[in-house]
Amino acid sequence: MNCDAHNQSPDSDPDKLAKESLTKIKQKFIVMSGKGGVGKTSVSVNIAIALANKGFKVGLMDVDIHGPDIPRMLGLQGMLSADEDRKIRPMFVSKNLSAVSMESLMPNKDDAIIWRGPMKHSAIRQFIVDVNWGELDYLIIDSPPGTGDEPLTVAQLIKDAQAIIVTTPQEIALADVRKSINFCKTVNMPIFGLIENMSGYTCPHCGKLIDIFGTGGGEKTACSFGLPFLGRIPLDPNMVKCGDAGKSYQQEYENSEVTKAFVSIAEKMAR
Repeated sequence: MNCDAHNQSPDSDPDKLAKESLTKIKQKFIVMSGKGGVGKTSVSVNIAIALANKGFKVGLMDVDIHGPDIPRMLGLQGMLSADEDRKIRPMFVSKNLSAVSMESLMPNKDDAIIWRGPMKHSAIRQFIVDVNWGELDYLIIDSPPGTGDEPLTVAQLIKDAQAIIVTTPQEIALADVRKSINFCKTVNMPIFGLIENMSGYTCPHCGKLIDIFGTGGGEKTACSFGLPFLGRIPLDPNMVKCGDAGKSYQQEYENSEVTKAFVSIAEKMAR
């Protein structure tokens, strides 16, 4: 900082400005996972798309500082720019869906971001204060795996955020989910519910349902903690293909079981 903290105007207090910015956003959800590799970012993206398809104004904020993938999954290219008020313009995927990510601020997308906690806290706060989100019905926040700086910063800055926890059915993933649940309890963050991702795979040759990672573990964990179970997302290789190509899976496979599952989750959030 270039000025002494005692000389700072109360009106320029960054945490106060963040609180004021959030008043324009009705509902805030942070999508978390206890461990990596459970498809959390795919879930974040598809929840946002499902809500936007219902006519809601949705913002997607990527706070995975070290591994931001959302722009590539949404097919967004180029850099974020500023408006006449020197506010950052989010990138628009559609008229109802906009997104902000650290990757869209990096000239070289493959550069490593080597930051400690305070810098990550400052960046996330800027994503709230300095971005012209406008009036939103939903802000979906995609966080990195685990219970580190990023979800803690969200809990501190966005007091009314609710958590959606993503898991896969196998026991080792569920053990980490229980840590995420306890994290939310510790920081007094309400948990909206659990999602079981990669839950079953239908063989394209014989049509038989194969439980590659098991099934039902997410629902059992939700029940044991007295939490809502939001649904199962089947495993579909086309999700990976669409994510790599920057295409909307729900648009390409409108009648699939995966799309129906995300629409169902969006309906629960809308209620």
